[in-house]
Amino acid sequence: MSAVQLAAEVSGSLGSIGYGLAAIGPGVGVGIVFGNGTQALARQPEAAGLIRANQILGFAFCEALALIGIVMPFVYGQ
Repeated sequence: MSAVQLAAEVSGSLGSIGYGLAAIGPGVGVGIVFGNGTQALARQPEAAGLIRANQILGFAFCEALALIGIVMPFVYGQ
């Protein structure tokens, strides 16, 4: 099987493969945000309101990257 035939067979699922790879970054980012937020709450419980607000903001930014990853295959229409 030549490389051209292999590329033709794989081209139908490139969008889903691309999104799977794009979802790795936000997944790691969310883990870091909540892991460090939990450590901060354990070290300084009196700052819970500020820490929680920053956690939610960081979570929103990370999830925005995942939503951009979902939308891009539709924008470029492959």
